[in-house]
Amino acid sequence: MRKMMKAVQLTSTGELRLIETQEPTLSRSDEIMLRMHAVGICGSDLHYFKEGGIGGRAIEQAWIVGHEGAGTVAQVGGEVSRFKPGDRVVFDPNISCGTCDQCKNGRHHTCLNGRFLGCPGQLQGCLAELVVLPESCCVSIGNSLDLNAAVLAEPLSVALHSLRFLHDIEDTDVGVLGAGPIGLCTLMALDSLAAKSISVTDKIAHRRESAAKWGATRTWNPDDPDIVAQILDNHPHGLNAVFECCGDQSALDQAVDLLKPGGTLIITGIPSTERVSFDISKLRRKEISVQNVRRQNNCLDEAVQWVSENLFNIHDMITHTFSLNEAQQAFELAGRYGDGVLKAVVNVAWTPRIAR
Repeated sequence: MRKMMKAVQLTSTGELRLIETQEPTLSRSDEIMLRMHAVGICGSDLHYFKEGGIGGRAIEQAWIVGHEGAGTVAQVGGEVSRFKPGDRVVFDPNISCGTCDQCKNGRHHTCLNGRFLGCPGQLQGCLAELVVLPESCCVSIGNSLDLNAAVLAEPLSVALHSLRFLHDIEDTDVGVLGAGPIGLCTLMALDSLAAKSISVTDKIAHRRESAAKWGATRTWNPDDPDIVAQILDNHPHGLNAVFECCGDQSALDQAVDLLKPGGTLIITGIPSTERVSFDISKLRRKEISVQNVRRQNNCLDEAVQWVSENLFNIHDMITHTFSLNEAQQAFELAGRYGDGVLKAVVNVAWTPRIAR
């Protein structure tokens, strides 16, 4: 008889349930079983929790969510060569097929047959005591990096991937619209790569305060009626690039107004709606380039290095931790942006809750 483990399912909009379910097993010789220690709550998790779906994917049955995780190797398949039981790892939550044209051209993040951890109808998530992944998805974090901090490698990898679409970052004027974890990671990376100025907007005061601490030249509230004029007073020729990191239509509109002719709009945020729009006259007259960001591609190793070296005190982004049986409270807090939360982490192996 298979052993049982604890996991957290999203059962309906706004409702999580702690369950007991069968432990997974290794089905292929290249797989690794991980004992989960820490799981970060991502913005996409919150879309599922608050709205029941995102990007055409809806919760139609109870599903284990979570895809930002760190843990230790519990068991390895016969062909696994890079890991052994006890090793500490993080992972890319996207499992690509390796054979489609996208994979053959190095675009594993847009794999035509990809399956994503915690995505309804694809793979059960990592908000569970054990999870099984291919060896190719896993990256060692050594013995010194805190497992809670390690979960930040995955969102940082998305930010690093987005920066690939902006050439010559040094000495450029850049905007970051939205200072949640992805926006803050983008800001930190831009600052480390010597952007000339970084204007950051967010509706939440404590996020703007964090942005100021982590490299923003100046922060702004996007709800101010003259927000674009205020920023352009400081940058009369406009910004070279804008990273839209909140998935908001008004932010997209502001981005187009803020960009100089020939500028680049990089869309990392995921809108709740199925469609967004642009003022095509402005887009055309300025010859704005629009680049969407899809997760990350081969940036996780670099992100682990950045987190391990603590280049910009990224660890401070983790403001709250919860135990597995407090997952409901964790999602509710993160979903309402309460108590100064930036990144909430669920400790699957129970630890006392801490708060900033």
